[in-house]
Amino acid sequence: MHLTAPANRRTGVRDTDGMAVASFVLGLLGLLVLNVFLGPTAIALASVALWRGTRRRGRAWLGLALGVADLLVLVAFMQADHTVSWSF
Repeated sequence: MHLTAPANRRTGVRDTDGMAVASFVLGLLGLLVLNVFLGPTAIALASVALWRGTRRRGRAWLGLALGVADLLVLVAFMQADHTVSWSF
């Protein structure tokens, strides 16, 4: 039982690092398409990664910032078009 604990700990850190990278990628992609879905997802993944102590804190913070930027872009386009959604 003692041998499985370090393996689980390494897997947990790897999972949080993956969440940090995924939040960055989804936040970046959300600036172009589906920002109403990808923005909150990037924010949630970055928050969980930071809370769990990821080693990739910079990417998690960038993912969080990009997720917020996704929502701000959505609000800006909604205000400009006076609609609920926007398109190219």
